[in-house]
Amino acid sequence: MDKVKVTAVSYLNTKPFLYGLLNHPVQDQIDLTLDIPSECARKLQAGEVDLGLVPVAVIPHLDTPHIISDYCIGADGPVKTVCIFSNSPITEVKELLLDYHSRTSVQLAQILLKYHWKIQPLIKPATPGFERTLEPGQAAVVIGDRTIELYDHYKYAYDLSEVWKEMTGLPFVFAAWVSNRPLPDVFVESFNQALKVGLEHIPQLIYLLPTPDHNFDLEKYFTEHISYELNPQKRIALKRFLNEITPQLQASLLESLAV
Repeated sequence: MDKVKVTAVSYLNTKPFLYGLLNHPVQDQIDLTLDIPSECARKLQAGEVDLGLVPVAVIPHLDTPHIISDYCIGADGPVKTVCIFSNSPITEVKELLLDYHSRTSVQLAQILLKYHWKIQPLIKPATPGFERTLEPGQAAVVIGDRTIELYDHYKYAYDLSEVWKEMTGLPFVFAAWVSNRPLPDVFVESFNQALKVGLEHIPQLIYLLPTPDHNFDLEKYFTEHISYELNPQKRIALKRFLNEITPQLQASLLESLAV
């Protein structure tokens, strides 16, 4: 079998998965690249890879998506690394910049603006460097490792997963392992075993990773803020989110995803 082309998110939250993939025999069956989430989505949508840990917002735009794993990047409450930052309270924000790294979180932010905060700021795409140059009345969706140092930089930080939980009572799924074609069962089984190995070795992984900030607790992040199992509650939450961003999403697609 030719190697399966795989793209995965390059952020800290993916390190347990990467540890597993690189310490399991399945590594000989994959051609792995690391990208920011929006690029992972683009590659899968363009057919440049066979499988990706991709933002779930891309799922409705794939011809034949298959969620191949019971693991994901999710959260059941605060996630810490997906936030709206501002020096103004959210109700006083006039302009919201959307992180160019993101597909899912920018959609989530707009859902929360509409249904939770019930405000309509001007929405603008962001450019590199935006996260440190916000003006009064501006806010920004920022995702990934860059958020860690921004808590001390801005007066307000709104954790999007935490707010989603307050609004819906549900966890949230940011990224899932999705293929754009059926993959052999034996490969899928081996791939998932590798992911499990990585999660089981989080204590060892913590010793190998540098702490991104002296106030940042790696163990707490991996074991409390990121929730890796794609369990039934997360599947319900995923279905609700996908229906919200694509109301005409076909029931057959949700059925095929076992969502």
